[in-house]
Amino acid sequence: MRHEIRFLLGEQFRRIETVDPTLTVLDWLRGPERLIGTKEGCNEGDCGACTVVLVRPEGAPGAERLCYRTVDACITFLGQLDGCQLLTVEHLRGEDGTLHPVQQAMVDEHGSQCGFCTPGFVMSLFALAKAPSEAEPWTTSPIDDALAGNLCRCTGYVPIVRAAERVLAHPAPDRFDAAEAETLARLLALRDDETVAVEGDGRRFFAPATIQALVDLMAEHPEATIVAGATDVALWVTKGLRVLDPVIWIGRIRMLQVVGDETDHLYLGAGLSLTEAGTRLARLHPDLGELFRRHGAVQTRNAGTLGGNIANGSPIGDAAPALIALGATLHIIGKGTEREIPLEAFFVAYGRQDLRPGEFVSGVRVPKPGADTAFRVYKVSKRFDEDISAVLAAFALTFDGDRITSACIAYGGMAGTPKRALAAEASLIGRPLDAAAIAAFKAALAQDFTPLSDMRASAGYRQRVAGNLIERFAHETAPQAPETSLARVGEPIHA
Repeated sequence: MRHEIRFLLGEQFRRIETVDPTLTVLDWLRGPERLIGTKEGCNEGDCGACTVVLVRPEGAPGAERLCYRTVDACITFLGQLDGCQLLTVEHLRGEDGTLHPVQQAMVDEHGSQCGFCTPGFVMSLFALAKAPSEAEPWTTSPIDDALAGNLCRCTGYVPIVRAAERVLAHPAPDRFDAAEAETLARLLALRDDETVAVEGDGRRFFAPATIQALVDLMAEHPEATIVAGATDVALWVTKGLRVLDPVIWIGRIRMLQVVGDETDHLYLGAGLSLTEAGTRLARLHPDLGELFRRHGAVQTRNAGTLGGNIANGSPIGDAAPALIALGATLHIIGKGTEREIPLEAFFVAYGRQDLRPGEFVSGVRVPKPGADTAFRVYKVSKRFDEDISAVLAAFALTFDGDRITSACIAYGGMAGTPKRALAAEASLIGRPLDAAAIAAFKAALAQDFTPLSDMRASAGYRQRVAGNLIERFAHETAPQAPETSLARVGEPIHA
């Protein structure tokens, strides 16, 4: 085992041997490091004031290159920095004090007033400028999407967007590009297959590099909390004040990030970020791309993983209903066990999943929708961007002529778990999707669900919306279907 966490803070090599397993990057930066440019706003990954950039080698062995990803420092544990370069707003200016082009553009376009949110915006624009061609494939407005996770109360966003347009219109190499080969070599040299094991305050943090090491750790510590992106688990600490011991971070296990693209299905490793998983799933159907575009913000998608979104069992996790409708299965591994189960069977009850002690989700197999399958996903939330679903519905229907031959329909937000609408599905079989079938579907939904009222929606609203979405599905899948979605969301602002 390796008893230290190793990473680059800017250009400086850091080795940390003792650390609280749930110390956040934000608290470390603003505390012991006194790098206070990174701000604390919400402390739950919503406002973006704490946005930093993590730089990691990505790509096939021998063809790696540096990729710049924004994350929220307030919900990232310090141990998750192992093997990467951490960049904060303090690292952007030159040694002579010259502002980085992104910072200069913000000055020139008057993109800052009170300044509290400015470092987060700068880091988001910096990451976008480093790889504008890598904007998520489902986006029609990369600037708006890149900034969806950064909130500003002062400027009205127009000058910030102007600054972004200026940077993207006049790309120029910076000192990070000049140092790319050296930085890549330094980060690759930090890679090994050792399990990281450090302690702090009597609690333990592990970071295995192989699946077998994870299997062994889970067998030894079945009570451990597995962390992938920590976008949910970190809230247990920052908001719930929970004490976790031990913590096992799986971000170093490259075999959990594999992708298998077969003729009839797509296999996605549980450790794939939501950004990467969304990119792959968007190629199966545009609705999946739109779903992942609205799954949190870029910072959340860069850190969170597909396996984590599924394995935490949230009834409002966006990925699960869509994948259930497609007939996805989960691959689960434990000490001496390996099994595959339907995704819909994984969710037993609220807060309970079909995971035995020591087991973990290693991947998900997603069947590709056939040409005879009409597939749609709809997310209903109070805000369009960066919001949790009130209701999420996924429809997968096959037809013989105008008659429905099979239906798989799943909802989130309607029960204690993501769940299929079995009675509503049965009401559609053998009939055309006409007004009578829609009425029968809505009536049958009352047998499938008794939703709750909460801060996001009332029970009555959820029930009505869940039923009405079948009407949207019918309109969109009809011959010569009308356009029901905005053709382009958030056109660049030139005012």
